[in-house]
Amino acid sequence: MTVSWTPHRFTGGLLALDTANTVVLRGDPEKTFDRFKDLAEIARFADAASVSRAAELGGRRLQAPFPDKIAPVVLAIRETTDRLFRRAVSKGAVTTGDLPGFLKACAEGLADSRTEIGAPGRPFGDPATPIAFEAALAVSALSLLQADTVARLKICPNCTWLFLDRSRNSSRRWCDMAVCGNRQKASRHYRRRTAARGTANV
Repeated sequence: MTVSWTPHRFTGGLLALDTANTVVLRGDPEKTFDRFKDLAEIARFADAASVSRAAELGGRRLQAPFPDKIAPVVLAIRETTDRLFRRAVSKGAVTTGDLPGFLKACAEGLADSRTEIGAPGRPFGDPATPIAFEAALAVSALSLLQADTVARLKICPNCTWLFLDRSRNSSRRWCDMAVCGNRQKASRHYRRRTAARGTANV
């Protein structure tokens, strides 16, 4: 299935979560699909993420000129990130058995990078030059290991995407209220109306 014409939704809260969410409807074998099945989509995603995640990236643009070449690393980071933090949401803590694969994938994403990160105002390095998508993805994924971040991770009950709840009292339910929240509201309304009609016909 080719989905490049459909805009990506960046509702995870961080680059690594948005990337994990490029597999749509995980766990539903009939409906799930991988937006990166077409590897060229990795480059398109990186371009879109440069804009949508500009604050996280400190304004540094993502670069993915050879998506076929970086795909194995990108997919490894994506899948280990999803597995590690999806389990963390259900258990309330990171499972150490999942860490070696995750850390190995992130290390591979950083292996060819020659950049400095973490400077004040430059979380991903010099904003004047682009950064390799796989390197930025690894940095974003590693940032999820902070305890206060793990505590705010959630799974959307509508689309099953991972997202970071930054609300003051950590009460957010949906990855995107305008999409998933409204779909759930519409679904509940339809069920109530259907039930009411059924009762009236008895």
